Amino acid sequence: MTPHGAVERCLETLARNSKSFHFASLALPRRCRAEAAVLYAWCRAADDAIDLAPREACPEHLARLRRDLDGVYGGQQQQDPVLAAFQEVVVERGIPREYPADLLAGLGMDITTDHYDTLGELLGYCFRVAGTVGLMMCHVMGVSSRGALRHAAHLGIAMQLTNICRDVREDWDRGRLYLPLDLLRRAGAPDLDSQIGRALPESARGPAAAVVRDLLQEADSFYRSADGGIGALSPRCALAVRTARLVYAAIGDRLAARRYDALAGRAVVPLSRKVVLLFRASAAAIAEAPARAKNGFHPADINTPVRYPDDILPV
Repeated sequence: MTPHGAVERCLETLARNSKSFHFASLALPRRCRAEAAVLYAWCRAADDAIDLAPREACPEHLARLRRDLDGVYGGQQQQDPVLAAFQEVVVERGIPREYPADLLAGLGMDITTDHYDTLGELLGYCFRVAGTVGLMMCHVMGVSSRGALRHAAHLGIAMQLTNICRDVREDWDRGRLYLPLDLLRRAGAPDLDSQIGRALPESARGPAAAVVRDLLQEADSFYRSADGGIGALSPRCALAVRTARLVYAAIGDRLAARRYDALAGRAVVPLSRKVVLLFRASAAAIAEAPARAKNGFHPADINTPVRYPDDILPV
């Protein structure tokens, strides 16, 4: 049984750390919202254990995260309230161990890799740290088609690409460069990886903007694919997912409005714009209502995990 107050703590973590996801989650049914917050809190705690730690401590932190995951799936009683809540969700919703294990593998890439040579390598990273979250959410939301799993992974990949474009300077300050080197070379910055750990040169501004533009175009193709899976969700879950998708894509729109200059400060979608996008998502839900009423909603058996890249790519 989840410790008293654990879910409330997870909901507070979601509200405090992700305004976009919190806003979209308000549309979810109560149980689904609580379980989504639990997944978010576990993912956030894992990410912070690597991102906020001194580099030399990260391998031991990752080893601890993996031991914790072994305990969660091994049925051991969890003392940490977030782990206890996470264990309850993965058991009740049948979340395959491969998904959180892949996410931890992605965090491991942040320890051993400070840059990516190609877009293909970057997409593999995006799948592990974000596509897997979409797959876990399919279990929480009870999708009605196994084929929707690929679309869910694509939504996670699109959001992670958007994050990368938004956070170029912040990531650089952490000693990481996610913009693929082959795209940077083509844009006129052939050796930016050799300068990681130093001040970001002003000469990188133009090439970085060109690569951000390319990555956002790539993200758009994944967002369009993700749209094809929304019909496999119940009406309220579909509303929440479409809202999150529109809000996240709007970050890319904000970057485009300033000529993709990712070094000009963090791009933020204001609340007024989020409300407009919520209404847009609601209008789409109304338009889908007749088809939903005709087809009904029956959750599918999705307990066999999908794998990267064969089950996920190409778009």
